Amino acid sequence: MSALLEIRDLHAFYDQSHVLHGVDLDVASGEIVSLLGRNGAGRSTTLKAVMGMLRSSGSVRLDGVELAGLKTFQVARQGVAYVPEERAVFPTLTVQQNLLLGQKKSEPAALDEAWRLMPQLAERRHVAAGLLSGGEQQMLSLCRGLMGKPRLIMVDEPTEGLAPEMIKAVAQHLLRLKEQGLGVLLVEQKLNIALEISDRVLVMGHGRIVFAGTPAELRASPAVRQKWLEV
Repeated sequence: MSALLEIRDLHAFYDQSHVLHGVDLDVASGEIVSLLGRNGAGRSTTLKAVMGMLRSSGSVRLDGVELAGLKTFQVARQGVAYVPEERAVFPTLTVQQNLLLGQKKSEPAALDEAWRLMPQLAERRHVAAGLLSGGEQQMLSLCRGLMGKPRLIMVDEPTEGLAPEMIKAVAQHLLRLKEQGLGVLLVEQKLNIALEISDRVLVMGHGRIVFAGTPAELRASPAVRQKWLEV
């Protein structure tokens, strides 16, 4: 399986703090790869570095095109969608208005596709986003990321603070994106969800990848889980 996203020797910095120390990872089309690790391990920083939101060095390629050095909007135009942990919906705008902010002019049918994908959002299309539940806001943020017809979507902690039924809905949504051929790079704190839906898992510690393998291989590695994941 050839890589859609290729990251090589990625370093990233917050001011003078050196946070990522040579991260290498790949994500293929139609594949879910989860980044696991404790808070502060560098998972969210990796996504932000790919999006050009931080000072960084190294190579980030999408389908062979170098993204390193591009501005965030340019990375998005190359086909990368980013769904941040804080969801970042516009609370005073309606559901439909939030979605339209992410739509490409060349993709007028994207809104209809969003309604088909998320019929519960279609029912609330004229409701202000700030009045939605946390789970509904997460679904809105995911759908808005898809309005630009990306090839890769990076999702940061999508199940954080959600009720169990909404966690299942988010997981199913990510699996549907995989079936549609998107590459998915997922940061997830809930180990059971990541192991259930991922094709591969990467464990981060101190700004580096310390384990890479299949969910089955991580399940069979109690020492890795104890050292890098368990509290």
